[in-house]
Amino acid sequence: MKHLLKLLDLSREDIRQILDTADQMKYCLKHGIPHNYLQGKSLAMIFEKNSTRTRVSFEVGMYHLGGHALFLSGKESQIGRGEPVQDTSRVLSRYCNGIMIRTFAQDEVEELARLSSIPVINGLTDFCHPCQVLADLMTVREKKARLEGLKLAYVGDGNNMANSLIVGGLKCGMDVSVACPEGYEPDPRVLDFAKTVTDAKFELVRTPPEAVVDADVVVTDVWASMGQESEREIRRKAFAGYCIDSELMKLTHPGCMVQHCLPAHKGEEITEEVFEAHADEIFEEAENRLHAQKAVLYLLMRD
Repeated sequence: MKHLLKLLDLSREDIRQILDTADQMKYCLKHGIPHNYLQGKSLAMIFEKNSTRTRVSFEVGMYHLGGHALFLSGKESQIGRGEPVQDTSRVLSRYCNGIMIRTFAQDEVEELARLSSIPVINGLTDFCHPCQVLADLMTVREKKARLEGLKLAYVGDGNNMANSLIVGGLKCGMDVSVACPEGYEPDPRVLDFAKTVTDAKFELVRTPPEAVVDADVVVTDVWASMGQESEREIRRKAFAGYCIDSELMKLTHPGCMVQHCLPAHKGEEITEEVFEAHADEIFEEAENRLHAQKAVLYLLMRD
């Protein structure tokens, strides 16, 4: 694994290695065991999309690992003023030991990695959110002691979260069921991948009850993601009924988990009742961003 650009690039063994390493990172932190494996190394963090969890978890993660993280705002750096991504990549490769980028276009991340001599990590694009889904998988495995054979249901927009959950879930042997309104389906590249999987089941349905029946994990996300604010009212109508509420949860397996990448719009994609009933799981998921990303940083930057 040279970069983390999208989960489509990883094997099941790659994902398992990241999750096993993340478990070790979490154990070390909880027990006060030093793990400054990246002493003296630097991570450039490019943000063309705002963030809370991504920035804090990567910055703190690099600190725990003995390294240093540099925040580069898209508005304040030359990349935000039109410098070609190719030039930015080649400059940062001479200063730093790794690059994390949170941006809009997946092509920008791929191009950055193509010309970079150092590892590139996708902190989020409109196509996928690999770091978040690694944290999700870590959390589910902690709570359920396995991933293989579980059913993961996603209700909502076929966005970057849906894309990465489908890929990550299927690659880990989970059955995945997704409920999206017509016109809001996951990316065709992801649906094509799902057709190739033989040891886990995938289904795309139109109603939330179809998706969550017998689910072990239910995941949702906001109806309008960053950059889609102008579509908010249109999306509110399209996603009416795509809400995780107590009645929907009655269709799931006993002990079903709920995950949300945050921030949550309570009363839209999830009720406050369900959110608070599963708050420990949701905020454990948020914490695990730190541990999963530390694992990625270590595996990519240790040499």
